[in-house]
Amino acid sequence: MKILVAIPTYNEKDNIGRMTNSVLSLNESEAVKKSNHSISLLIIDDNSPDGTGQIVKEFIKKQKNRDAGNGVKGGDCFANARNDNDGEGRNLFLIEREKKLGLGTAYTGAFNFAVEKGYDYVLTMDCDFSHNPEEIAGFVSLMEAEKCGMIVGSRYSGGIRIINWSMKRLLISYFANIYAKLVTGIKISDLTGGFNMYDVNCLKKINLGGISSRGYAFQIEMKYRVFKEAGCGFKEYPIIFYERTMGKSKMSNGIIFEAFFGVIKLRLGLYK
Repeated sequence: MKILVAIPTYNEKDNIGRMTNSVLSLNESEAVKKSNHSISLLIIDDNSPDGTGQIVKEFIKKQKNRDAGNGVKGGDCFANARNDNDGEGRNLFLIEREKKLGLGTAYTGAFNFAVEKGYDYVLTMDCDFSHNPEEIAGFVSLMEAEKCGMIVGSRYSGGIRIINWSMKRLLISYFANIYAKLVTGIKISDLTGGFNMYDVNCLKKINLGGISSRGYAFQIEMKYRVFKEAGCGFKEYPIIFYERTMGKSKMSNGIIFEAFFGVIKLRLGLYK
């Protein structure tokens, strides 16, 4: 099973190094070593002025140097140091975009990358450690057991598991999910969450080019399309969500309004 972890970034220099190490070190865990799994990491950076992309390039450069020193050859691994592309390592990749283009286009780019490179699953998450990389193993185990199109990491399944949010933000998120569930008719407790895992075969049934949501409304649209357009099933996986401790939140009023009206558009069938 080849798994691609996709993380969009913008000004995440305080988190990107630790996150990269945390995700790729999962390949050294006993669970992964004993299985046929391999985990790769794709960073989609929107030309972060704080140098996030450059930090990823340094990781890739070090990975290539280690592989060269260990005698890794062109046919030894799926994606290796076979060229001078500074955005591609053995299991670490970087897509650099010229400007801030939004969450939706970042993830659809990652989905297309996964299809092109032959991955089996894509797992989406944030870079700020609000999503715990150690929970990736739980997603993989549930996907193996259920063989469904999507595993939804839920902050609200069986209770509320959010750490260090203000009451205002918690209420906005909680009732936004109730609203989205009522309008779309999809019985997912956390439609707005970003910690999710998708079967690539399910992604192939979706018109990825027609996805219009740019901000967090993408999370709702994606789940709606997986269920309604692709006809794929889902399971919810309870997670704990931690408010970021480093860097700045990307939430804005524009993102909230897009999500509010985007849900109505989905229900009315106003999407490609």
